[in-house]
Amino acid sequence: MRSHVILAVFKRNVSSYFSGMLGYLFIVVFVVAGAFLAFNQNFFADNLANLDQLSNQFPLLLLFIIPAVTMTAWADEKKLGTDELLFTLPASDFEILLGKYLAVLFVYTVALFFSITHAIVLTTLGDPDWGLICTTYFGYWLAGGALLAAGMFASVLTSSATVAFVLGAVICSVPVFIDRVPGLDVILNQTLGIKEPLSVGGHLQGFTAGKVTFSGIFYFVGLTSFFLYLNAVFIARRHWAGGQNGGEMALHYTARVTCLAIALLSFTYTLAVSGGDIDTTSEQLHTLSSTTREILDGIDAEKPITIQAFISPDVPQDYVTIQKELRDKLREYDNRGGARVQVRFVEVEPYTESAEEASALGITPRQIQSEDNGRFSLEDVYLGVVVTSGFDTVVVPFFDRGTPVEYELTRSVGTVSNEKRKTIGILSTDARINGGFNQQTFQRAPEWQIVQELKKQYDVKEVSPDAEIDAEVDVLVAVLPSSLTQPQMDNFVSYVKAGNPVLIFDDPIPQFGPPGLQGAPLSPKPGMGGGMMGRQQPGEPKADGGRATSLLKALGLRWDVSESLFDLRNPHPRYAEVFPNELIFLTESDDDTDGSEQIPNNPISSGLQELLLFYPGAIERDATTQLEYVELLRSRQSSTGLNSWDDLVRPGMFGGQQLTAPPGYKPDEDRHTIAALVRPSGSGKSSDNEKKKGVHGIFVADIDMIHDVMFGVWQRQMYDLKIDNILFVLNCVDFLAGDERFIELRKRRAEHRTLTELELLKKTSEERRSKEVTTANKEAEDNVKGAQERLTEILKNLNEEIKTGSVDAGTAQVRIQTATQAENRKLQQQEEEIERAKNERIRRVRIETEQEIRSIENRIWRWAVILPPLPAIILGIIVVLSNLFNERRGIASDRLR
Repeated sequence: MRSHVILAVFKRNVSSYFSGMLGYLFIVVFVVAGAFLAFNQNFFADNLANLDQLSNQFPLLLLFIIPAVTMTAWADEKKLGTDELLFTLPASDFEILLGKYLAVLFVYTVALFFSITHAIVLTTLGDPDWGLICTTYFGYWLAGGALLAAGMFASVLTSSATVAFVLGAVICSVPVFIDRVPGLDVILNQTLGIKEPLSVGGHLQGFTAGKVTFSGIFYFVGLTSFFLYLNAVFIARRHWAGGQNGGEMALHYTARVTCLAIALLSFTYTLAVSGGDIDTTSEQLHTLSSTTREILDGIDAEKPITIQAFISPDVPQDYVTIQKELRDKLREYDNRGGARVQVRFVEVEPYTESAEEASALGITPRQIQSEDNGRFSLEDVYLGVVVTSGFDTVVVPFFDRGTPVEYELTRSVGTVSNEKRKTIGILSTDARINGGFNQQTFQRAPEWQIVQELKKQYDVKEVSPDAEIDAEVDVLVAVLPSSLTQPQMDNFVSYVKAGNPVLIFDDPIPQFGPPGLQGAPLSPKPGMGGGMMGRQQPGEPKADGGRATSLLKALGLRWDVSESLFDLRNPHPRYAEVFPNELIFLTESDDDTDGSEQIPNNPISSGLQELLLFYPGAIERDATTQLEYVELLRSRQSSTGLNSWDDLVRPGMFGGQQLTAPPGYKPDEDRHTIAALVRPSGSGKSSDNEKKKGVHGIFVADIDMIHDVMFGVWQRQMYDLKIDNILFVLNCVDFLAGDERFIELRKRRAEHRTLTELELLKKTSEERRSKEVTTANKEAEDNVKGAQERLTEILKNLNEEIKTGSVDAGTAQVRIQTATQAENRKLQQQEEEIERAKNERIRRVRIETEQEIRSIENRIWRWAVILPPLPAIILGIIVVLSNLFNERRGIASDRLR
């Protein structure tokens, strides 16, 4: 190949493309279309500074843009007859082909360069991961480069640019939509054993996730080579098409093309199976962590570990990424561990011997709804792992969407590689997180999933508070100790004062759990069985009236059990009007003016990104305590406040309590602590010696955060929420137990990068709405209070008349009764009118606030769409004017008009 020949063809095609406005118009259309896809309504609803919305639709964008670039590559040459002149030049067919391909690739590269304005827009709104952005654009470039060769092949088939555009769209749609062909995946899997994606979008996913995958690079390069070879075959067809051996040559080249396709497909699949990638994310999410490497390197060679992975060959679309990540991680563990780690993959189909083997080892399928061509069905999916050694066995029944794959595998390996597990005790309380028989309902309660999670790492046993607690446990977990009786509380407090590590969860208003907990701890302790008409019989009195005063004093804390937190701000815009204010999100990033965070920087909670709590309480340090007080979780400032138990709970039918909406929300300017670590001053890191010097525990004022409902939200990422409730609990247990190996590993995931600038703009509107709602509630309360005072004054005057004797007692009694009824009716009408006026005012404020927020989003969207194409438009105008000026400059002045 002669580079100067290729360069000459390259310059000829590029200059012709950019000599007029057509090339710049293409760039403008490409950039504007990309902006429409990148900054749609889902972008603002997700509130994340990334290009996921554009990445999801990018193959479809290429499907129309690529044919527009390549349609004139060969078609115009044929139409104008310049192709014959081109091929008579002293240049080989391949040199001409390569020059033309590099020209269209340059045009596409320029367009992609101008689209970097999308990333600049993200930078103005938040703090995107630039490693991820660069990898994403590299994937865009490779995908476009592959389809450019396909578009050129369409152009070589015809002399009409219009026909070339249509053919280009059709040919490009094959690699774009091949994974969506009904039944093709089954044929490839069962016949050829191919499980990896074949589409452009499938291989683009790795790049948009922050991985430069070797299989993806070879797929796109191979696709480019395949279509360039087809181009070469068809432009060389003129040499043999009309000859005597034309038919034989056609068969010969068909065989060549087929063999090339098979070879490229085989090599791409081999690379995909063997793995290999470069991690470009800021958090290095696709690289084994130092913790994992240390644990794998520390395995005793005489006690090797066996990992058996039971995986369904076909999984629903939502679980394809998890299945691939699990396979890739296990291969990395196998390579890193060498002879110390043996990995066995077992493909499991329902009702087979492999399914029976999985069931015998504790791996059960999960029924997952899937969609195939518009038809919904339930599939039994296996995604479980059994880790065994000479010491122990750990079973991970299923890897769900929210399961951190590397953490789960590393924890299992680290657990079975130890000769002995540490022990966690679960205190018996009315929460019954250990399960067992419920004497109030005469039903068996299931074990909470948080206990099952602890059993993957620790030995877990139940501890009774009925007698002096002398159980040999490393950490004692107490959920709702406010439900204990006085003797039980005394035993528990003695255990706490002895310096034993404890993890305590309590709650002013538990929302989940066994019947009878709603309204605890101020609700009466339920007794055994039911009474007449379904009324619950009261049980033994709670210690300290349910206020846990003696326990709090031992911990050096103050907690008003009659108050629960609310938050008027929701970091997820799509749920802002759906979730109640008592459902509180704690996020790592916070835009409050004091600069502090909701998740403070400490070994337990720092690095966690979002937690979800329901009706939590607020605790504070007792001024008289000498214990060290470390905040673990705290509320947002300015948008949070406290509601009293009396405002939220009212008597229900047949006894019990029923939640009701509070009369109003009045935020304060305080940050409220929700969870705290208490320990002797100067303890530093936890150790066995330090724990005995004084009280050593963690108190969390919410038990709903660990209930099965929240566990399901964490595990399945329900509502697209990625909460860290369970990881926070496990960190607390590990810290108190003195085993901190996995704490940093649990925090390892993509940083939650929100649109901070957009949140700041919205904050003003939300604060104004909060103030208006508070003002409306205050005015309504004042009006009702005034009406009640007027009624009181009227009744007072009537009583004065009775005392003075101006009317007799009978007449006065009638007048008082009549006046009371009349004034009560007036008062009721006034209260209803005041309530209607208040609700209408609040409704108008909410509508205005939503309109302001939509206006802010629309303004940002307009700038995001209008600004990106401006550089291309300005450059195009400059080039066109420059060309016109140069044309006129070479003409004699007497010939100009």
